[in-house]
Amino acid sequence: MKFLLAKKNSMTQVYTDDGRAIPATLLDVGDVIVTQVKSKEKDGYEAVQVGFGSKKEKNISKSIKGHTKGLGNFAALREFPISGAPEGGWKVGDKIEIGTFAPGDAVEVSGVSKGKGFQSVIKLHNFKGGPRSHGQKHSEREPGSIGGGLRNKVPKGMRMAGRMGGDKITVKNLEIVQVIPDANQILVSGAVPGRRGTMLELRSKN
Repeated sequence: MKFLLAKKNSMTQVYTDDGRAIPATLLDVGDVIVTQVKSKEKDGYEAVQVGFGSKKEKNISKSIKGHTKGLGNFAALREFPISGAPEGGWKVGDKIEIGTFAPGDAVEVSGVSKGKGFQSVIKLHNFKGGPRSHGQKHSEREPGSIGGGLRNKVPKGMRMAGRMGGDKITVKNLEIVQVIPDANQILVSGAVPGRRGTMLELRSKN
């Protein structure tokens, strides 16, 4: 499995040879450094931990400083399960290059979606609301009955207003459209979760 970390930049569109416009997202790829290689014998499972980005040393805990000593002050650490290592295996300090992926590779992208705050059932659960006709009074966006038929108890799982967004989302079946090594950028087909600057995980089974 191939993997990489990147930051969402912006959306654009690219044109195919037959003139079709494809929506695409531009991703900024930084240095991705291997910080730990986990094994079944020692950790109970096989995975590669990598560090991405940077932040001020004063904002990093002592435990993380000790863990990544000599490698850098990373903004984030992420783990990826191993299903096939490169020639020579993974070693702490290895750098994962942007050339890991090539145009045409099928990938899935994971990230945290935009937070939308507290929302009503209309936006959160796609309810249609009350009738927009004479005789109703301010019920266009109300949820309606929430406890009828159960002795006026609200059943578990009732869809009601609440916080929306801020969830980890994975979008599958995307494709690498273009790799731009000089600018350290990758162009991925379609839309991916998050706002500009959101950290994203790219994974490929190829």
